[in-house]
Amino acid sequence: MSIPLSLSGKVALITGGSRGIGAATVRLFTAAGAKVVFSYQKARSQADALVKECGESNCHAIGSSLNDPASARVLVVEAAKHFGRIDILVANHGVWPVEDVAIEKMTDEQWHSTISTNLDAVFGLVKHTVAQMKAQPRIGAAGGHIVLISSTSGQRGEAFHCDYSASKGALISMVKGLSTELASAGIYVNSVAPGWVDTDMSKPALEDPSSGEEIRRTIPMGRVGKPEEIAGPVLFLCTEYASFITGEVFNVNGGAVLVG
Repeated sequence: MSIPLSLSGKVALITGGSRGIGAATVRLFTAAGAKVVFSYQKARSQADALVKECGESNCHAIGSSLNDPASARVLVVEAAKHFGRIDILVANHGVWPVEDVAIEKMTDEQWHSTISTNLDAVFGLVKHTVAQMKAQPRIGAAGGHIVLISSTSGQRGEAFHCDYSASKGALISMVKGLSTELASAGIYVNSVAPGWVDTDMSKPALEDPSSGEEIRRTIPMGRVGKPEEIAGPVLFLCTEYASFITGEVFNVNGGAVLVG
């Protein structure tokens, strides 16, 4: 017996969708029958190629800086206008400053830049997407699904990256509060928390002989994840098979969070 993880008839907004985890999620969602709007910041050529791959009738890319609530509002409005509604939000975009910076040397500019992208923009995305979800007629039992991409760093911290850890930890707290706030509206709110994944963002650290070896030693499975291995759990949380799951942090890290 085949049990498909279908998103047929649903419209998803996925941020940071041109590369890495975001692109893998766009591919998987369109394959599952969803129509997808995704955002990108600089990777225009990759975004165009992904739209062509998935099909223009099912996929649409929007350039967006996503560095404050106002930019998030514009993206949500444009996404809802393109396919007529939003049933799923996957907040995947984010920055991870690659250089180690001690707290006493971290500039105010770096702190505010990380927080504005990783947290303030997500607040705007959730705020305006929830308003859209509540205003539109339901398709099926759920009023909507929201998945925030956090990190193991948001749970156990990360030395010399307190800005990133703080932003990702805040997303987990948002999930906990919003899941109870929005349950009566049928809106599910969960987080997927990856560990180290082979993406452009983490490539400098993974390819460095010293840090790359140390990173792999901290992962019980002995390797970093693939973008597709994060996209799968995101898809599951947006299907009917996750209909009694909300407010949860879904760890996808090869067991790394257990030994931190």
